[in-house]
Amino acid sequence: MPKMKSKSGAKKRFSLTATGKVKCKQANTAHRLISKPKSAKLRNRGTTILVAQDAYKVKRYWLA
Repeated sequence: MPKMKSKSGAKKRFSLTATGKVKCKQANTAHRLISKPKSAKLRNRGTTILVAQDAYKVKRYWLA
C-alpha cells in the first residue's frame, strides 16, 4: 500500500482557533495592488474566519 499523503499545503494555510473555527489569510492581497482602492487593501489585511460551509470541508478533508 502506498503511504498516505499529508496535506502539508493546507497545514500552512489554515489554522484552528480555540473554539474550533478555521482561520485563514485574507484573499486579494498578493498582487495588482495599485489598481485596488485603499479601502479594499485596508479591509483585506490580516486574517479572517472561514464561513461554515468552507470550514466544514477544510476540517474534514485537510485538517483531520
